[in-house]
Amino acid sequence: MHPAPPKLKRANSNTRCAVIFLAIIFFVIAAMVFFFNPAQNKFYPVCQFHRLTGLNCPGCGMTRALYALLHGNILAALRDNALFVAGIIFLAARGVWFWWKRPATEFFPVRWLWLFLLVALVFTVLRNLPAFAFLSP
Repeated sequence: MHPAPPKLKRANSNTRCAVIFLAIIFFVIAAMVFFFNPAQNKFYPVCQFHRLTGLNCPGCGMTRALYALLHGNILAALRDNALFVAGIIFLAARGVWFWWKRPATEFFPVRWLWLFLLVALVFTVLRNLPAFAFLSP
């Protein structure tokens, strides 16, 4: 009989550092967007998809939507990018649920990511149709 192999310990993860780093990046970006209106300042990146095709991608209007949200104007944020606003609400709700329940599963199951990709694709097609012009920024 062979002795059982030794159990491997989990590698020391840098999750805490990653969370702190991402939080700092988020707050720096949020502060920049808060103080510099994307509609008035031209240093923000331009959507290359829109520049090349003239069509709106799922991210078009996201910076203006963030600016509106940070200033408490939810209706303007929905006009600029409804998918972004819905995504923020979903992420916040999922984060609270995840923090409260502390499940042993991943934050986003793979099938949810595929579903989000499908929703983003449908949103992109709809916002470029004349009948759904209200979805365009």
